[in-house]
Amino acid sequence: MTTAAIHQTPLADVRGKVAFITGGSSGIGLGLGRVFSAAGMKVVFTYMRESHRDAALASYPAGNPGLHAIKLDTADRDGMVRAADEAQEVFGNVHLLANNAGVGITAQVSNATWNDWDWAMNVNVNGVFNGVRTFLPRMLAHGEGGHIVTTSSSAGLVAGMLGVYVTTKYAVMGLMESLRVELEGRNIGVSAFCPGLVKTDIFNTERNRPPELANPGGSHHHAGPPPGINGAPPVDLMAAAMDPIYAAEQVLAGIRRNDLFILTHQEFQAATRERGEALMASFPAEPAPLLRQQTAATFVPPMYGIEAARRSR
Repeated sequence: MTTAAIHQTPLADVRGKVAFITGGSSGIGLGLGRVFSAAGMKVVFTYMRESHRDAALASYPAGNPGLHAIKLDTADRDGMVRAADEAQEVFGNVHLLANNAGVGITAQVSNATWNDWDWAMNVNVNGVFNGVRTFLPRMLAHGEGGHIVTTSSSAGLVAGMLGVYVTTKYAVMGLMESLRVELEGRNIGVSAFCPGLVKTDIFNTERNRPPELANPGGSHHHAGPPPGINGAPPVDLMAAAMDPIYAAEQVLAGIRRNDLFILTHQEFQAATRERGEALMASFPAEPAPLLRQQTAATFVPPMYGIEAARRSR
């Protein structure tokens, strides 16, 4: 059996392992922490506001010694390194990095400000890379196996009204898929989690906007849920949103299996299929010359086919 055919599951057994979760004081991040903790992991989570930290800590079973909170802005590279050092000092080697922190900015590409763009990129893209760049070398060095899961979004599968947010989530998908290829056979799993709506504070994201990236005049004209498509009145988007604990349970199951894609919201399947069909229909009908085919094969490994075959079994 070749190395490429071996599907590694480094965290099939998570008990006693250490998880580091960014943005873990509410919403999906809090759900992840509680589910990981219940599975026997030691959990370090980051927060931005003390009130959220306190509420999060109170939601765990009392007297849990395997829990530690660190204040962190994930866009702060030096801060990420300090947080990693602190996590290691408290619990030892980190085995699971959950890049979950993000801002649900509702700016559209057509009306976004420079500050909207920079804030979204700093947190949703740079913050993810900061986590990978900080924790991956440590995982490889300790050699005990590890996993990196990043919260993307259904917006990383299909585009929609929120162009700035969509752009960041498409970027995260490329980052994680590339990382999956690069870490093949190195006992580090990689997953992209692409949820739809989960009961979170995502539409209250302006509370965390840095003052230096405030819009002119302090305007928060992108706060709140997006308008309905084609002028339709907005609906109560959170009415049927998924429970964070249920979503986190699906994430843990995907981590145990080392799934490349962790998809929890079936309602985006049709649109994702249509996007794929639109792409396929856009290719030229005539086959490419053999040399071009060989060149393409050197850049595109058979990751997708392997994953599809494995998941279909």
